[in-house]
Amino acid sequence: MQNYCKTIGAMAAASALVAGTAKAEVEYEMHTGYSSEYLFRGLDLGDHLIEAGVDASTEWNGLGLSAGAWYGSFDAPKNIRFVGNGQVDNDELDLYAEVSKDLGFLKASVGYIYYEYAQATSNHFYSKNSNAQEVYFGISRDLGFAEASLTYYWGVMGDNDGYSELALAKSFELSQCLNLNVGTNVGYLVEQGDFTAWTTKVSLDYGFAEHAKLSPFAAVSFALSDEDNTAYEGSGNEFTAGAMLSVSF
Repeated sequence: MQNYCKTIGAMAAASALVAGTAKAEVEYEMHTGYSSEYLFRGLDLGDHLIEAGVDASTEWNGLGLSAGAWYGSFDAPKNIRFVGNGQVDNDELDLYAEVSKDLGFLKASVGYIYYEYAQATSNHFYSKNSNAQEVYFGISRDLGFAEASLTYYWGVMGDNDGYSELALAKSFELSQCLNLNVGTNVGYLVEQGDFTAWTTKVSLDYGFAEHAKLSPFAAVSFALSDEDNTAYEGSGNEFTAGAMLSVSF
């Protein structure tokens, strides 16, 4: 999961346009990348993340539809809470889908994420099972100076207890083929009433070909919680950097 901060990135595939015909166009994006640290919702889940994914998006009857798959391989720390006896190599597969609607004053979305792990124990922050599922609900609005969004994630399996994320994002066009992207978010455990982490990510999109771009990035996360009996117990400040290669068609 990126994450964007899997960030947070795979679900951000561009919206497809209906080109004045009854048949909707489908847009695809393939991406692969490397991160020095697997940073997920302010948590360090491991080092040397190698990832790859594919996304598809379209529009149908005024609804935005998107789906995709993400695969990551990384070195999990031996002391991670949900990794068993000395296990250091982890693989993760995420499958996800989303339906969104532009209501004019804001955009609303609902989505589903399925997490699967090759190992018998999960590195996910709320699940001790070999897989996990989430349903999420989000709203977003362009404020002019930034795009604001609020998303609530509910764990179908395990004991998520509800995780929310408030985010701001802005893109600046530096040249015809170079964009600067800045995003920041704050996580919140709803039932515990506790903030988790404040994460900020900066990336550069270099469009070196018509449908391809290279995006080096860096992200820093500041721990806001040390709540007992949560994944954030003992969490600290984190930093990661890497690059993503994306091709759209």
